[in-house]
Amino acid sequence: MMRSSNRRVVTTVAALATMAALVGGCGSSDSSSEATSTPAGGTKNAGAAAQVPAAVRSKGTLRVAADATYPPNESIATDGKTVVGMDADLAKAIGGALGLKVTVVNGTFDSIIPGLASGKYDLGMSSFTDTKEREQTVDFVTYFTAGTSFYVKTQGGPAITGLADLCGQKVAVEKGTTQAADVTAQSKKCVAAGKPAVKLSVFPDQNGANLAINSGRADIGMADSPVADYQVSKSNGQFKVVGKPYGTAPYGIAIPKGNGMAKPVLSGLKALIADGRYAAILKKWGVQDGALTSPQINGAIG
Repeated sequence: MMRSSNRRVVTTVAALATMAALVGGCGSSDSSSEATSTPAGGTKNAGAAAQVPAAVRSKGTLRVAADATYPPNESIATDGKTVVGMDADLAKAIGGALGLKVTVVNGTFDSIIPGLASGKYDLGMSSFTDTKEREQTVDFVTYFTAGTSFYVKTQGGPAITGLADLCGQKVAVEKGTTQAADVTAQSKKCVAAGKPAVKLSVFPDQNGANLAINSGRADIGMADSPVADYQVSKSNGQFKVVGKPYGTAPYGIAIPKGNGMAKPVLSGLKALIADGRYAAILKKWGVQDGALTSPQINGAIG
C-alpha cells in the first residue's frame, strides 16, 4: 500500500475468497470505520509523556488512521471492525508510552494525509514511506524499513525482474501509493524507448487491486516486501514473488506538520525499542527483518 515510497499493492488469489474474509470486508469502502477506543498497553515513559503538547494531553486520546487492507501491517480482525496488525500494535504501544489512549480508525489510504491536515486524525500509521515530497505536508517519525516486491500468478505469470519489465504489462495498484507513482514513471520511460506503455489500473484500496489480479484484469501486483510475502503465503500456491525488491526506504508515522507531536512520538518509539516491546511486536507479525535501530524525524532517503 511499500504504500512506501512504498506503500501497497498486493494481490492474493483465488483464495481471495479467503482473503476477502480474512482481510476483505476489511476494506475501507466509503470513508472510514472506527474500532473501539482502547487504553494503549504498556508502561508509560515519563520523559516521553512530558513532551506531549498540553492540547493533546488534555484530550487524552490519539486518533490514529490506517487503511486496513494491507496485512500483516494493517487489516481488519474477524469481528469486522477492529484494526489489527503491526501498525495498530505499535500505535497502541506508543500511545501507552505517552500516557494516552489510542483509537485506530480505518480509512482509505489517500485520505489519511489530508485527514491529518484537517485535524481529523492525530497520527497516520499505514505503511507510509517517508518521502521528501510527503515531508512537505506532514512530519514523519521513521519506524520500519521495506522495499517493493512484485508478485504474479504461479502458473503463467509474466517474468518480471524489475520495473523495466513492466512495459506492455497489466499492473494493479492502490491509489496514492508510491507504487502507483513508480509505475506511472516507468510507463513514460517505456514509451520514450519505443515500447508499449504499462497498462496501469488504480484502485481505491488494496482489496480492489487484489481482486483485479485474481480475476485476470491485471497480471502483476506490487507491494511492500513484507506485505507481498504475506499475500503469497496466503495464496495456497497460486501466487509467487518474482524479481528482487527495489527501493528500500523507511516507513514513517505521519504527524500533522509542526504540531509538536513528532518529538514525543520519537521518544515513545525509542522507549519501546529500548525495553524490547518494539522487537516483540514486529516478531509477532513476522516482520522483524524490517526493524530499525535508530528512528528519526523526517528521515526520507534521497
